[in-house]
Amino acid sequence: MAARRHVLSQAMTGLLVLCVTLAAGLIVGLAMRRRSGAVRAVRSEMDLVAAGDLGAELGERATLVQFSTAFCQPCRATRRILSEVSGMVPGVRHVEIDAESRLDLVRRFDVTRTPTVLVLDQGGRVVKKASGQPRKADVIAALGFTASHESDST
Repeated sequence: MAARRHVLSQAMTGLLVLCVTLAAGLIVGLAMRRRSGAVRAVRSEMDLVAAGDLGAELGERATLVQFSTAFCQPCRATRRILSEVSGMVPGVRHVEIDAESRLDLVRRFDVTRTPTVLVLDQGGRVVKKASGQPRKADVIAALGFTASHESDST
């Protein structure tokens, strides 16, 4: 009888551990999904990005820098979104960087996944960053922030 209770106790403990692990995984997964693609302000002061760093000229108003990899499916959709936005908003340029061939920039800007999008202001300073596929409306809103930020600093 005691052995049976012991087995039942172990089974209940195992079930409890399983439930707690599943709940924790669900919470972490939902949090990651919510943050994916969200355009956030950059907290730390990053150094300026020059045209030579990117291999392309900066936009007159802003530059959307996209870090991609060859087999990244969300990178294709992000490329389309950023191209549309840069075509819609005057003075905005879209620059795509192959993350695998530019590990120096990947490390410099703490790119941990693709796509990652940096929003640079007119002077080449990183003002916003999105990890994952951003929504078009969020990119446009980030550009509005960039424009108001520039007018505040002049």
